[in-house]
Amino acid sequence: MKEIWHYVRQLHAHSGAALYFNLFGMVASSLLESVGILLLVPLLGIIGLVSLDVGGGYFAWMGEVLGGFPTLAALCIVLGLYAATTVSHSLIHRYIMIRNVKLQQRYSQRLRLETYDGLLNAGWPYFLRKRGSDLINVLTIELARVLGAMNTFLQLVASIIFTAIQIGIAFWLSPLLTLFVLVCGALLGLLSRRFIRKAKELGSQTSQLSQQYLAGITDQITGMKDIKSNSLEASRLEWLNGLTGGMNREQISYVKLRMNSQLVYKLSSTVLIAGFILGAFLLFRTQGIELLTITVIFARLWPRFTSIQSSLEQLASLEPACKSVTMLRLECEEAAERLEPDAAAAPPMIIRQGIRCRRLTFRYAPDSPSSLDGVDLFIPANSMTAIVGPSGAGKSTLIDVIMGLMTPSEGEIEIDGAALSAANLAAYRRSISYVPQDPFLFNASIRDNMTLVLQGASDEQIWEALRFASCAEFVSRLPEGLDTLIGDRGVRLSGGERQRLVLARAIIRKPSVLVLDEATSALDTDNERHIQEAIDRLKGSMTIIIVAHRLSTLRGADKVFILGQGKLIEQGDFSSLASDPAGYLGKSLKKQDTANVSSF
Repeated sequence: MKEIWHYVRQLHAHSGAALYFNLFGMVASSLLESVGILLLVPLLGIIGLVSLDVGGGYFAWMGEVLGGFPTLAALCIVLGLYAATTVSHSLIHRYIMIRNVKLQQRYSQRLRLETYDGLLNAGWPYFLRKRGSDLINVLTIELARVLGAMNTFLQLVASIIFTAIQIGIAFWLSPLLTLFVLVCGALLGLLSRRFIRKAKELGSQTSQLSQQYLAGITDQITGMKDIKSNSLEASRLEWLNGLTGGMNREQISYVKLRMNSQLVYKLSSTVLIAGFILGAFLLFRTQGIELLTITVIFARLWPRFTSIQSSLEQLASLEPACKSVTMLRLECEEAAERLEPDAAAAPPMIIRQGIRCRRLTFRYAPDSPSSLDGVDLFIPANSMTAIVGPSGAGKSTLIDVIMGLMTPSEGEIEIDGAALSAANLAAYRRSISYVPQDPFLFNASIRDNMTLVLQGASDEQIWEALRFASCAEFVSRLPEGLDTLIGDRGVRLSGGERQRLVLARAIIRKPSVLVLDEATSALDTDNERHIQEAIDRLKGSMTIIIVAHRLSTLRGADKVFILGQGKLIEQGDFSSLASDPAGYLGKSLKKQDTANVSSF
């Protein structure tokens, strides 16, 4: 259980002395419970059910002590001690259990934060390789199973401590009988190894099935409109029926495994206790009172043995989850962006000269073809620059590299003449606002979405950004204005309204660079006009980079770069490129004019 021990060591490092204090409390609680058992026999002796005169040892000593008191006084003494030990045991047990929960919850919070922090610090290429639902599965279901493993481990430790103390008392009373029982118990432990192996296999199936379930449900909820419009309800329900059938079989198999192991233990313990009593009577000639006490002790111990076995099986089933979380953290650590330690405190960069790309080459994998091949260009500060080209030309890749989300395989980015590096990457990123083709808004109010990028923004600042993005009018008409909840991904707004609101969110912090990645491609003419008016108002106040297919969006650009198959094939102002009938822009305009004539 290598993966389990990894998180146990983390729990130990996080808890420190608190963990040892809890273990000490468990020992004290077990001792008090054992004392309560030892007081049972003197109590029986006082009321005359057994004789305490057995020729020496603990029971004879108790007989001598209690013999000096009247029967009623002796009974009150024993009952008082029994009540005191029972109440003390209960109070300590309650206190330690509450402390255990607090300890686990603090560790749970730390583990979740550290895991998510590692994910947030991973570079953008890592997310391009991973399926989002797989990451969600590890951060939710698998991480919860890891925390369940830690809870099971603490329960296992408590059971082992209790068992060890009870065995110690049994050894004190009768070493031979105790050794006989332990040998039999060890044989049962060897037989139980196959149950633990099977539990680990079922745990792996649980991880795989939960991953498939979450991936499928996430995809289908996201694509519900396609499912409804293409009448795919029956096929999707059939998919879920097949998957949940597999999940049911896996859970039933796990329950069968646990019940089978417990059945083996209970049947074995029955045979063992019967053999134990017979052997004690025939072979060891044990006194009845010792035999009674040891039988009571081991009758209480066997459920603990079963609990230990059950905990080991549960830990084995949870080990694959620990492995999944460990793999995620190692992958994130490997993919982490190498920033300077004090980068988080760096203020946003102000770009005064421009952004230069020097011979940029980028490959998504070492053996894959180049998505960018020797791109060399300069984007002047406070200008409007357009990047165009056919699908697959490398526009989005170039934008990701320019924004510092991906490191070029060859070449470099220079900001105002200084190379982009770990020392200035965080400050450069803070100077950029990005508006994607598919607008994303949080399921919160408009105010919350705006203050997300500029904490503490006043209503005046929010409305100013809304006016710049041509969306103040429709926001003011909403029932609750800025406090209107806009639903999941802004579903309660139209496509054009969402896009304009995302633009307002991007410009509220007054970035030095504004990147618009196909921001108007899915909009109608009226909404495109609103976006274009907003862009025109921003010209000259920041560096604007536009990726677009619509030629109408490019007309106001100061510079146009045209990509083809990852290479820079044309560059210049819009007018000169549009007037070249052999160029990409000239051909595109001609096709557009032909399409407009054909539509009449």
